[in-house]
Amino acid sequence: MFMSISTTGSAESPATDLGFLLHKHPGKVQRFTTSHGEAHVFYPEAGDEVCTAALLLDIDPIALVRKGRGNGRGRGGSPDFALSQYVNDRPYAASSLLAVALRTVFRSAMKGDCQRHPDLPGQVRPLRIELPAVPANGAGEGGGPAMVARLFEPLGWRVEATAIPLDEDFPEWGESRYLRVVLASDTVRLADALQQLYVLLPVLDGAKHYWVAPDEVDKLLAAGEGWLAAHPERALIARRYLSRRWSLTRAAMERLELARLAEADDREVEEIDNAVDDRPDDENSGYETTETNRTTGTDGTTGTDGTTGTDGTTGTDRTAGTTEATDARAPRQSSLAEQRRTAILAALRDSGAARVADLGCGQGELIGELLKDARFTEILGVDVSARALQAANCKLRLARLPERQAARVTLAQGALTYTDARLKGYDAAVLCEVIEHLDLPRLPALEYAVFGAARPRAVVVTTPNVEYNVRWESLPAGRARHADHRFEWSRAEFEAWAGKVAAAYGYAVELRPVGPEDPEVGPPTQLALFRTDTSTPVTGTRTPVSDTTTTPEGGETR
Repeated sequence: MFMSISTTGSAESPATDLGFLLHKHPGKVQRFTTSHGEAHVFYPEAGDEVCTAALLLDIDPIALVRKGRGNGRGRGGSPDFALSQYVNDRPYAASSLLAVALRTVFRSAMKGDCQRHPDLPGQVRPLRIELPAVPANGAGEGGGPAMVARLFEPLGWRVEATAIPLDEDFPEWGESRYLRVVLASDTVRLADALQQLYVLLPVLDGAKHYWVAPDEVDKLLAAGEGWLAAHPERALIARRYLSRRWSLTRAAMERLELARLAEADDREVEEIDNAVDDRPDDENSGYETTETNRTTGTDGTTGTDGTTGTDGTTGTDRTAGTTEATDARAPRQSSLAEQRRTAILAALRDSGAARVADLGCGQGELIGELLKDARFTEILGVDVSARALQAANCKLRLARLPERQAARVTLAQGALTYTDARLKGYDAAVLCEVIEHLDLPRLPALEYAVFGAARPRAVVVTTPNVEYNVRWESLPAGRARHADHRFEWSRAEFEAWAGKVAAAYGYAVELRPVGPEDPEVGPPTQLALFRTDTSTPVTGTRTPVSDTTTTPEGGETR
């Protein structure tokens, strides 16, 4: 198994700098022991103008059988191993064996480390990589030269992939599944090139010589940092790198999508994947998670609010609040979260919606209520947080639901500040406690994505009423209800925003209170029902949802 890396240079920037980058002296032949044989590094050519480093991997077939998966049994083994335990293409064709050798021999180079010349790893220089024999069996996924081009060209490589005939003396036998591959680039750093080879060589082969365990997802994402999330063939790469283990592939794709969304928003992954808060209650910053909220002017009931986290991009609060009356004989009072869901369901029924998209669905509390009503025939839950979607899947027990019931629900990862074709065609969309988690400059992007691009017939939006905050005795003056809230609006501010959006996108809007309406500061939550039907009430019309006087909670659970 052979591979060469070449570069060019000049007297001012000699090509032999390749030796510093690879941490291998051009004047020496070096040998390294791997788990399945020996690797040799040498330089066929080393000068100021041209320098070539070669890696020769000598595979021990017996060691491969004893230590690896050479018997061809079990999932993830190469089909070639089934032909013979000792005679196969593994010693000659570039595969996961070569990828592991790259990581063993060029570990520092892959990290971009060079202590003697720290400026070199960051420089881009001409690179030419030659691989004499690369298996590229598509197995129904479009193999051959086309697959090599699909994988490497988006990364900035010029690709030459030539099929190797089965036998040059008998051309009528046709071509083998092996290719001679030459990659050339003037824009790829050496460290990135090695990381890409580490991932894509096993992808081309479609198999690995060892068992694919869950930690392979971490290896894939670490080696793919900076390029894999944006690669147009990332699904194919993840699937083949992980030997088609669907559970691992799904986990990798969720994390890649999160990384892509974070990069697009110029934020850290942790900032937008915080819907499920793993911290203990005394470490949470929101007042709702640390104190019991007592409202004034009530019958003595006390609302306890236990927030479990928020999603930084789609902005859905998820709390586990409970309200217990001091009088054990009194009936259980509805929490504000329950009243909010009741108000949303009423608005959806008024709109006549059957297909509903819950945008910023969090852990699926509203979806659970929608499932109870047969009139909602199709439900889409969208959230930027993969952990929130996993929690929703578990909480809703989708795997245990009857087939027809489970088929009504689809959970999808996405950011609401970007247009998404998956959101089109729904009768109604819900933004429950979402908008206040966006920075105000990002709000127009959400408005266009939902009201302009997706354009459902109805949109339900809820958000806190900041005027009501004075009724929370435990909430310090001037503090938002949750630490992740970027703003909280008064009734007048929300009405002005709703009217502006309705006028801009051709909707009529009806404003409704949610929860007990205080004569001075209004309700704790405000709701806007947007409808394209011109027969709906005009902008600014307020319609009470219920005459309940239930003591609300400070939490904002879905």
